[in-house]
Amino acid sequence: MTINKSRNDNELILAVEGRLETTTAPELEAVVKTELEGVTELVFDLTKLEYISSAGLRVLLMAQKTMNGQGAMKVRGANEIVTEIFEVTGFTDILTLE
Repeated sequence: MTINKSRNDNELILAVEGRLETTTAPELEAVVKTELEGVTELVFDLTKLEYISSAGLRVLLMAQKTMNGQGAMKVRGANEIVTEIFEVTGFTDILTLE
């Protein structure tokens, strides 16, 4: 998995590539925890994400809870497989998908 960070004022874009699963989720969680200070808009660009497991969903949920208190979070560019996982797990009701 690769995480590309891009910051513009109070906006943070995290572009995640590859597979977000048990072995890689801790890396994304660490980035989220260290990078969110002063961020009012968080965007996860999942255009190049191939797969997300429950461990990855947990990181997105943690980020959403944090951003509920300090701004907004969007998930953009999820492919059909990832979108289906969001639908089956009910995450389409929790996340703002673009």
